[in-house]
Amino acid sequence: MAFPPESYCHIARGHEFHGPYHDDEYGFPLRDDNELFGRLILEINQAGLSWLTILKKRGGFRKAYDGFSVERVAAYEATDRERLLADAGIIRNRLKVDAAIHNAKRILELRASHGSFADWLDAHHPRTKPEWVRLFKQTFRFTGGEITGEFLLSTGYLPGAHVPECPVYGRIAAKGPPWMS
Repeated sequence: MAFPPESYCHIARGHEFHGPYHDDEYGFPLRDDNELFGRLILEINQAGLSWLTILKKRGGFRKAYDGFSVERVAAYEATDRERLLADAGIIRNRLKVDAAIHNAKRILELRASHGSFADWLDAHHPRTKPEWVRLFKQTFRFTGGEITGEFLLSTGYLPGAHVPECPVYGRIAAKGPPWMS
């Protein structure tokens, strides 16, 4: 099957890291708060780097950030921050580490007001990408246009993760992602 050469569907086919992510995760709806938080951490850390770098370090991120547990990361203190900044298995950038900790605390607040991070996202859907970007910038740290857009594409809140000709597109459509509702 031929895909547009600039599409992720074309680039990811058969790739050791991109292929499994494209085929089984990218664009599929997520409901679990820890997984949503983990995806946000990965997207934030991709800024200025290739997605391949992040996919290769994903296991390191999961380990370093306690399985992406929102509760655990929200409770991190200075010693945890220093541990993360010394961990070669992740991206050691103070702004990105601080954003992860801050954003975990914000997600706990969103849970208190909406029940879950996913319910907060649902409460604000549908929005255009610029509207989402404004909301994310008001709510979280280190969430510019590309980070927010990719987070929302990758979790099913914005369309465009896959071209319609991609076999994964149909699998995602069967799961009823928010952007299709």
